[in-house]
Amino acid sequence: MTVREALAVPVLRSAGPVVLAGGAGLDRGVHWVHTTELADIGPLLRGGDLVLTTGIALPERPEDLTAFAESLYRSEVAGLAIELGRRWKVVPGALVTQCEQLSLPLIALSREVRFAAVAQDVGEQIVNRQLEELREAQRVHEVFTELSIAEADPVEILESVQRLAGAAVALEDGQHGIMDYRPGPSDALTFLADWRARSRAIVLDGRTTWDEANGWLVTRVGKPDRGWGRLIIESTQAPSQRLVATAERAASALAIYRLHDRQRDSLVRRNHHELIVQLLSDPSASDVRQRCALAGVPLAARQLVGLALRLPRTSDEPSRRAEKMDSVVAALVHSAHEMQVPALVCEIDDMVRALLSFESSADTEQVTADLAERVHRRIRVVIAAGRAVERVGEIDRTLREALHVVESLRLETPERLVYRLEDVHLRGLLSMLSDDDRLRLFADRELGPLKEHDAARRTDLLNTLRVLVRNPGSKSDAAAELHMSRSAFYDRLSRIAQVLDVDLDHPDILVSLHVAVLADEVLQADEG
Repeated sequence: MTVREALAVPVLRSAGPVVLAGGAGLDRGVHWVHTTELADIGPLLRGGDLVLTTGIALPERPEDLTAFAESLYRSEVAGLAIELGRRWKVVPGALVTQCEQLSLPLIALSREVRFAAVAQDVGEQIVNRQLEELREAQRVHEVFTELSIAEADPVEILESVQRLAGAAVALEDGQHGIMDYRPGPSDALTFLADWRARSRAIVLDGRTTWDEANGWLVTRVGKPDRGWGRLIIESTQAPSQRLVATAERAASALAIYRLHDRQRDSLVRRNHHELIVQLLSDPSASDVRQRCALAGVPLAARQLVGLALRLPRTSDEPSRRAEKMDSVVAALVHSAHEMQVPALVCEIDDMVRALLSFESSADTEQVTADLAERVHRRIRVVIAAGRAVERVGEIDRTLREALHVVESLRLETPERLVYRLEDVHLRGLLSMLSDDDRLRLFADRELGPLKEHDAARRTDLLNTLRVLVRNPGSKSDAAAELHMSRSAFYDRLSRIAQVLDVDLDHPDILVSLHVAVLADEVLQADEG
């Protein structure tokens, strides 16, 4: 209850209250009503007390009245109400002036009133409001306890917050990106505008804070050292205890859901990992069909497609890269679930591997492309698919084919939804042979003298050869790519032919060098 609301209580309103000073403080909270005639009562009062007095024992001198007002202000009282008639017909100017300077509400009661009745009526309303707050807190507690027991997902939790708060609510991740939100009665575009910048500016010193500038109530989701996101409720005015309780209980429910979800996800991932490893090593094992069927991925009378997904090669910290890999797994799992495509999904050697199970009549290439498109909406990754197989004994082939394709690709940003074997050509074949020592011996035999020449004389003839084999039909284009004149480029080619002791115009020689250059790139990438 505020001073303004207390003055509207019938028993006080009947006394004809007139605000003489401190009108700026009328929204101060009233915690109780205290009746006194003592001038030195200030130190004994509590913050939020509304003081009632007739003034009969208050001092005469202006400086003493000023000191009396200051003592009330130091005790953070809500306000001072003086009943006129017993001591003063008009409240002394010194008291009015000081209360105005301190923004301490000073109220004159024009008519006589029973102070006991005022204390009782105002006190009852304060207690009733406190009881109502407790009931509301209990209701909030019950709502989120039920949601936690039911392991409700974030959608249900956010919808409950929206109903209880009657306002917009958003869940953001650790990078201040919105994971989900529910609109309120106000304009959603205004609530979401310039989100990341506004959110980054809000620092949580404790668990929950109210940012007046944005009109946001912000609470952390998870422990301080492992907080994975924040819950934001639109609140243009200072939030009530009920709203704070709603935010914090919702954050707890979200944290509990994440804990359960991670436990479930951990078990599922481990099971999927074991199944895919078994399918790669021994797809004909007697129990593999049954275990896959129990995992929700039937193998009998189905078309089966292997997938391999990798992140662009960056210099991310290991923890950041692990977080991104989790996002890739989540994106693939959710996309497959949305399309009702049974899938085994796991992470193996910094790569996400998957086996998709389609009905025998499905267009596997189209459905796989649609699935990849959904994944790309969530996170940009390189996705490769093996050819569909129908026999369980061939599952390792489609899984290895997908891995072979994704490892053959050197691009950092995907240019198409899905890459297949026909997209990698000779480089793909060389990638498959990268573990064969004969490939390394071939590349060293063809390019070794050139590498030694470059190292000894600090030349760049190997790169010149790479550009030549990339432009086999036009030496002019090759020279332009190196930003060289044709005569300078021809001079370099002459030196390459001399070092390698070959005829660069001979088609067999050029093909051999092209294969050697590609093999060298594949081997260097594997070493990297």
